[in-house]
Amino acid sequence: MSLEKKDEYDRRGWMETKELSPVEKGYLMTLMWLDKRLRVVDYLELLEDLYYKVNMQMPKSHTEQYNLDNKFWYWYPLYALGSFSTIAYVVAAISGALLGFYYSPAAAAASGDPTVAYESIAFIMTDLNFGYMLRSIHRWSAQVMVAAVFLHMLRVYFTGAYKEPRELNWIIGIVLISLTMVFGYSGYLLPWDQLAFWAGQIGVEMSLSIPLAGEWVAQLLFGGFTLTQATLQRMYILHVFFLPFITTALIAVHIGIVWMQGIAEPH
Repeated sequence: MSLEKKDEYDRRGWMETKELSPVEKGYLMTLMWLDKRLRVVDYLELLEDLYYKVNMQMPKSHTEQYNLDNKFWYWYPLYALGSFSTIAYVVAAISGALLGFYYSPAAAAASGDPTVAYESIAFIMTDLNFGYMLRSIHRWSAQVMVAAVFLHMLRVYFTGAYKEPRELNWIIGIVLISLTMVFGYSGYLLPWDQLAFWAGQIGVEMSLSIPLAGEWVAQLLFGGFTLTQATLQRMYILHVFFLPFITTALIAVHIGIVWMQGIAEPH
C-alpha cells in the first residue's frame, strides 16, 4: 500500500484524456508541481474571488451607466498617456542602469581640471561604443516621461477622473509627478558641469528661502550652503537608490487601483 496522498482531482488522468501540445503539458505539469508545494491554485482562486468582489463594489463607468458606447472616442488617445509615461519610466530605468556601469559620482579634480564625474560623462559621450546613443535614450525618455505625466494629470483633471471614488489615486498621482520632478532635477546635476552647478546653486538658494526650516533642508539635500562632493553624492544616492524604489512601488499601487476601479470616462 502506498503512503502517498491520493490526488483527489486525478489531474494526471484528466491530462491523459486531452490532446495537449508539449507546451501545454509542460505548463500544466509545472503548475501541478508548484501547487503541491505552494498551493498556487488556492491563491489564484482567492485572487479571482477578490477580483470579482472588488469589481462588484465599484460603481459603473459612465459608458456603462449611460449607455454611451463610443461617443467619447476622441478622448481615447489621451487615455494612453499613463501607459506612455510608464513605458518611458522603464526605458529611463534600464538605460540609466547601463549608464551606471560607467559613471563615477566624484567631484574631485586637480586645479583647473574637469571633475571625475564630468570626465566619466565625456567618456560615455565620446569614447564608449553606443555611449552617445545610450545617454540620449536616457535623457529623451526622461523628458518624455515628464511631459507624459504632466499631460496625464491634465487629462485626469479635465475629465473629472479625480472625483469619488478615485481621490486616493489622484493624491498618489500628485506624489508621482512630484517624484518625477525630483528625478529630473537630481539627474540634471549628475554631469557636474556648468549647467549642473548653477542649477544646484538655484536649488540651494530655494532651500534657504524656506521659512524656519530652510537651513536644515539645504543641509539635508545639498550637504551645506555651497556645492561640494557631498552635494553630488546626495544627488546620486537620491537619483539611483531612493527614488527608483519609491517611484516603482507607487506606480505599482497606482496601476493596481486603476485595475480595481476601472477607467473613468469623461464627465
